[in-house]
Amino acid sequence: MLNYYYQDNILAFNAKSTEEIIGEITLNNQFDNTREQNKAWELQIPLLKKALRNYDGCIFFEFSIPRMGKRVDVIVIIKGVVFVIEFKVGEIKYHRSNVEQVWDYALDLKNFHEPSHKALLAPILVATEAKYSYIEIATTSHDDNLIIPIKVNGNDLGLAIKQTLDFFGDHQTINSTDFLRGRYCPTPTIIEAALSLYYNHTVDAITRNDAEAKNLSKTTSTISEVIQKAKTEGRKIICFVTGVPGAGKTLVGLKIATTHLDEENKNSSVYLSGNGPLVAILQEALTRDKIQHERENGIRLKKGQVKASVKAFIQNIHHYRDTYLVDATPPYDHVAIFDEAQRAWDKEQTVKFMKQKKGQQNFSFSEPEFLISCLDRHHDWSVIICLVGGGQEINTGEAGISEWLNAIMHRYPHWDVFISPNLTDSEYSAFESISKLMQLTNVVLDANLHLDVSMRSFRAENLSLFIKQLLDLDQEKAKATYLKIKDKYPIALTRDLNKAKQWLKQKSRGSERYGIIVSSQAMRLKPISIDVKSPMNPVYWFLNNKDDVRSSFYLEDVATEFHVQGLELDWVCVTWDGDLRYSQKEWKTFSFVGSKWQNIHKPERKRYLINAYRVLLTRARQGMIIVIPEGTNDDHTRKPEYYDSSFKYLESIGIPVI
Repeated sequence: MLNYYYQDNILAFNAKSTEEIIGEITLNNQFDNTREQNKAWELQIPLLKKALRNYDGCIFFEFSIPRMGKRVDVIVIIKGVVFVIEFKVGEIKYHRSNVEQVWDYALDLKNFHEPSHKALLAPILVATEAKYSYIEIATTSHDDNLIIPIKVNGNDLGLAIKQTLDFFGDHQTINSTDFLRGRYCPTPTIIEAALSLYYNHTVDAITRNDAEAKNLSKTTSTISEVIQKAKTEGRKIICFVTGVPGAGKTLVGLKIATTHLDEENKNSSVYLSGNGPLVAILQEALTRDKIQHERENGIRLKKGQVKASVKAFIQNIHHYRDTYLVDATPPYDHVAIFDEAQRAWDKEQTVKFMKQKKGQQNFSFSEPEFLISCLDRHHDWSVIICLVGGGQEINTGEAGISEWLNAIMHRYPHWDVFISPNLTDSEYSAFESISKLMQLTNVVLDANLHLDVSMRSFRAENLSLFIKQLLDLDQEKAKATYLKIKDKYPIALTRDLNKAKQWLKQKSRGSERYGIIVSSQAMRLKPISIDVKSPMNPVYWFLNNKDDVRSSFYLEDVATEFHVQGLELDWVCVTWDGDLRYSQKEWKTFSFVGSKWQNIHKPERKRYLINAYRVLLTRARQGMIIVIPEGTNDDHTRKPEYYDSSFKYLESIGIPVI
């Protein structure tokens, strides 16, 4: 249920004095009653009275948008139209950031507030001292009854409301009580979730809690029970959590880490990931937000100081590993959460790295073996949580989850094991290891340790299933699943990168992030101005705004599967190269060496490449466009047949071509 600081019908609002209204607002707002805020209300209220004097409806002040952690200045509902109004008192310009702010408020309601799904939403930015107003009632290609923000000065607010109502005519009236009580089921990005967890230790206010998402709370509760069991009974337990792409595995890990930041009772936990870009982006986002928050309160902090505290919460798994290479004492933390555990190195890769990079000539562990050994140093209790993505091993030496299971069998059979039953599914390649493990140690299968609903693609929970079927070459099932998602989750196919860029810009609204992503093996996209080897900084790409040429918005730098795994964008352009080519029996996989494509024969390398495309095709929260170039007979590295079969396959599934 959403909340507000003031609610009234418009007739009663107009009958009250400004002082009376401000008094009611401040009575409900115990935290932000500054002199500047009161002055803003003193200017807003007369403008609203003038604009609304001829209407009947309801009005709300300081209406909450929990996912964004902010409040809309005013919401007015008249004749079924919901006006989302943001005031910039004293402002003479319509700054883009302010336009995006009011648009984001309206988008949040449209996407996540059930009564707003079908409502007519009209965002209005009021720059009170602007010289001109821009009243143009325009919809977008989304056709979802959310218009482009109207920009007006203080005098023309009433005119904007009148023209909007005239444009839409009579529409089904929205009951204000139903509007307030309607379900609000937001789906945060992993960055938004990390910010909320770091400061509030909860995501309850910003995360959907409907029936389809109940598995998130069940999974976190189950893990908390496992941790309590280990602590109470003095046991060592390793827990494997599985989930479809975008189901919230990282969110579960971050929630467990913050829930168990209990230093006094020796219950401290740490979130660890070998995904360097993910760790860097989350650390930077938390640092920037903390600095900005404190600056707004008149406190200036040094960035290094803030980042140091953030690193205690989110760490790179390799830094953690290196610390305990030289420090033989038990880790400070009793609970370690390893995200993307399937990407841990096998023994061969780990031994090679330790000899070449760390000077450890006698090292003889796989990465899972060594990481378990660190927590095994505790004499009383410890818990390891492994978050496992199926079919997402994408790099040389990434052993999959069976390496963890083998480590337990060979070195740590005294550890109890709690496993998601889905770990026996084909994409985890662990069935044989689990069967052997069950003969050696205590294994508990718990269905609550599997997350089966994609939360990333809030428009289409079946997206991950569709991509799995597509990559499994299960054409008929892919067709059927696509029919279920196509109306809510737009996917387009094109051979023209410029058309794709235009599609992204048309689809994106407010501050919704978009970008181009490609396979790290996509070496022959240079002719269409995509250089996969060009240096890019994922922190800038994911976090910086539209004015920064290094950001994803500029559509110049591209990200690969290594940059985007574990993260998401709202709208994505996946550009497909000749490294992965469709054939009826199996995908043909290639790497570009020297001046020509060479067949990939090793099964694990073939799997890495297909998994790379699995990652790329499941990054978009709201929709994506796939570019498959036409190729040319003038270039032996880009022949049309390298691309045509893949294009025709995707087209045959039903994806529309633009």
